[in-house]
Amino acid sequence: MRRFIPVLILTFLFSHYLPAQQRYDLLIKNGRIIDPHNGIDAVRDVGIKDHKIAAVDRHIPATHSLKVINARGMLVTPGLVDIHTHVYAGTGVRGGYGGDNSVYPDGFTFRSCVTTVADAGSSGWKNFPDFKDRIIDRSKTRIFAFVNIVGSGMGGRIVEQNTQDMEPEATAALIKQYPDIIVGIKTAHYEAPDWTAVDRALAAGELAHVPVMVDFGIFRPERPYEDLVTKKLRPGDISTHMYIDFIPMLDGNGKVFPYLFEAKKRGVLFDVGHGAGSFVFSQARPAVRQGFVPDSISTDLHIGSMNAGMKDMTNVMSKFLNMGMSMQDIVLRSTWNPAHEIKHDELGTLSVGAPADISVLRVQKGKFGFVDSLGGRIEGRQKLECELTVRGGLVVWDLNGISREDWKTIGKFTPHPEWDATLPQKR
Repeated sequence: MRRFIPVLILTFLFSHYLPAQQRYDLLIKNGRIIDPHNGIDAVRDVGIKDHKIAAVDRHIPATHSLKVINARGMLVTPGLVDIHTHVYAGTGVRGGYGGDNSVYPDGFTFRSCVTTVADAGSSGWKNFPDFKDRIIDRSKTRIFAFVNIVGSGMGGRIVEQNTQDMEPEATAALIKQYPDIIVGIKTAHYEAPDWTAVDRALAAGELAHVPVMVDFGIFRPERPYEDLVTKKLRPGDISTHMYIDFIPMLDGNGKVFPYLFEAKKRGVLFDVGHGAGSFVFSQARPAVRQGFVPDSISTDLHIGSMNAGMKDMTNVMSKFLNMGMSMQDIVLRSTWNPAHEIKHDELGTLSVGAPADISVLRVQKGKFGFVDSLGGRIEGRQKLECELTVRGGLVVWDLNGISREDWKTIGKFTPHPEWDATLPQKR
């Protein structure tokens, strides 16, 4: 029996001490973790191994990780999930959101702490395969898609009015072909006084068992918005651009109309979809104060919106912070809620085993201006800034180099692809 004791001692040492240096690829320490799905709002450490969350604990020794990042004084949240974007770029289409108005995602997501986006209807069943090949398969950003009920997608105003190109069966068949990428159906910008676009999107949603996102387009008295959210949309369907000025939201006394709360009780989801023309403080401020808050915060990212009042995800989140929403509620609506809306519950959380998508944010204090879609401005005292973004366990954005070493202390450069996607690799 004695001869086995040294073996047991060696086994203990290997399992508890020697492998400790390699227990994690990346360790983020001392940050204020806000993970609403798991009910965490406290200073914790996050360990990452093999591109997944491996541990969230009060104290993880720095010696247990290949790389350590000190996030003291900063917020550490799941990677932000933006479910209303337009990223079908490079098609050559003039003026459409499946073309000139879209942006290549990687240049605009990581720098605003977004790790996952859903393209909101830029492509339809006819051109989605091109979108997949051109953008989705080539991007570091995780991309999902709502496909447009119009087979040709958002090719411009005339294209989007073509009811002959709204085919529920073809749309549903495409979704069933790509169930891991396509998360829903979008109808947008429809101008006629009938319900054709909404009805056909809903028919496709029934066939494919996915939610429908509605951008109501031109508001017409023949198809009231109240009927859309209280009669037409199903539980889990999404009304985007929820604070656009055309929605009948406030009565003569500035009170939110009861039908909006009734729609929420029915299970209809309301998404911000800020955009260039779809968010006004005159609707948002009184609505937020009265409890009509978004289920998901999103940007409607495109060339027009990012160069106007919207700017980026952290700017939109900052608007809600300065309108009185709590940080916990804002993070919930920027991470777990949107992930759940698109039925990807593996995202928007720091649960052990989840993909290691992490946002590190700094809350700046001072005087800041925030602008809505009509050019209206409010002043705020707080502003969120994206300090660091981790996508799949790899650092993909580092504003101030908090993952780096002082240049005077480093020796010969050796890249570490295990934790940093921004470092050059050996050739």
